[in-house]
Amino acid sequence: MAPTASMLFLSYHQLHRPASAAEAAPASRRKEAEEEGSNGGAAGGRVRVSLSSALSLLARRREAAPTPTPQAAAAKEVTRRGGGGGDGVAGEGEPEEAASLERRFEEAIAVEGCMHGELDKVYDTLRELEKAEGVKIDLLLCCGDFQAVRNENDLQCLNVKPRFREMKSFWKYYSGQAVAPYPTIFIGGNHEASNYLWELYYGGWAAPNIYFLGFAGHYERPPYNENTIRSVYHVRHYDVLKLMHVKEPLDIFMSHDWPLGITEYGNWQKLIREKRFFEEEVNKRTLGSEPAARLLNKLKPPYWFSAHLHCKFPAVIQHGEGGPTTKFLALDKCLPRRGFLQVIDIPSGPGPHEIQYDEEWLAITRKFNNVFPLTRMPFTMLDEQVDTQDDLQWVRNKLNARGAKPIDFVQTAASYDPSCQASNPSITVHCRNPQTESFLQLLNLPYLLDSSNSYGVSRNESSSQTGQALDSDDIELPDDEDDPADDDD
Repeated sequence: MAPTASMLFLSYHQLHRPASAAEAAPASRRKEAEEEGSNGGAAGGRVRVSLSSALSLLARRREAAPTPTPQAAAAKEVTRRGGGGGDGVAGEGEPEEAASLERRFEEAIAVEGCMHGELDKVYDTLRELEKAEGVKIDLLLCCGDFQAVRNENDLQCLNVKPRFREMKSFWKYYSGQAVAPYPTIFIGGNHEASNYLWELYYGGWAAPNIYFLGFAGHYERPPYNENTIRSVYHVRHYDVLKLMHVKEPLDIFMSHDWPLGITEYGNWQKLIREKRFFEEEVNKRTLGSEPAARLLNKLKPPYWFSAHLHCKFPAVIQHGEGGPTTKFLALDKCLPRRGFLQVIDIPSGPGPHEIQYDEEWLAITRKFNNVFPLTRMPFTMLDEQVDTQDDLQWVRNKLNARGAKPIDFVQTAASYDPSCQASNPSITVHCRNPQTESFLQLLNLPYLLDSSNSYGVSRNESSSQTGQALDSDDIELPDDEDDPADDDD
């Protein structure tokens, strides 16, 4: 994906859905809705079609859908969640099996580009969209720059020019003053409260009903200097290699940056007309992330969502003659009259749906832990294919005994209080989050995220307060490429 810090899977803690169909319904009804003013001005679309921060992956395992009977094929689509009025429900006297095959269950998944801390505006826009279309949004995915800022200390760890640092609205959801109205899953970007996300290195609840997919392979830790506040969101080759070991089919892949060369599969002429400063990079084929392109060609997910470049751009990638197709969509940031939000309907089981750990990703994480990058030394691994079968069986046995759900949200810092006078932020130090400790205990792994670890390797040599930030293992994520007029947004 693109160079950014959290490379995770929505598979770190994967969203499991029972009996999900392999492909979604064909594209049909689409409605664009604009919300202005306090609702964030979204261009919210609903498309009925058929996931590192930078390298983050949203994985939903696709189970083989049963072959529909002739009766089922002729039946009308049932309303979302399989309810209602007899549409798609077998008539009297039909076999029970035929009736079950005719029922269609769908999830309305909203995908958002760069959040930039505007949770209130995005949630308000989704509520308006639900009213306008009479639908129920089941899940919100955010493609980075989420900005989970809890307080003034977090604000100092945000890689944003000081004059642009604002508290925005995440703190309300962290403190409990507000509750996310939709299950929300996000990946990291290049403008994040990196100190807080570092606590949730392997993924976890950033707030009730708001789940962060996690980091992978990064040695920077708070407090950050001018270099490490930027390099903390870079992708490492370690991250890419872990993702290259994913073998199970995925439904959605999320990355902050675009895959390199993706513009060749969409209307790049229109893109250049809207973003003139992209022309040179498009022509030279340098726009986007080469590691993301490698993963796109390897994993071939049906859907790939990105953000970062602050524009809406769709593309369709055909993977070889007769091969699978990936529908790519990049989305904008949350501003009036901008295409920052899209809703898609994806076939699903009847539920209930919940976030759970993914067996394969846990096995990969466990296998690669012995080469976890503790310093700036370049990551090297001669054998690019590592056997994870033993770890996979170990994980299955563990989850069978323990269960696959992550532990609940735990508040680890005071929340912003607008009624209190602003004080000078203290030096941010690393905090051990109980969610991370629980994750490591589950996998029987040592805690490696602070200044020392059970392997006896001191991490002071890689302190974030001194030294050069980049190393030969870095894949740098460039700053957002946007119109100068947008800089103050």
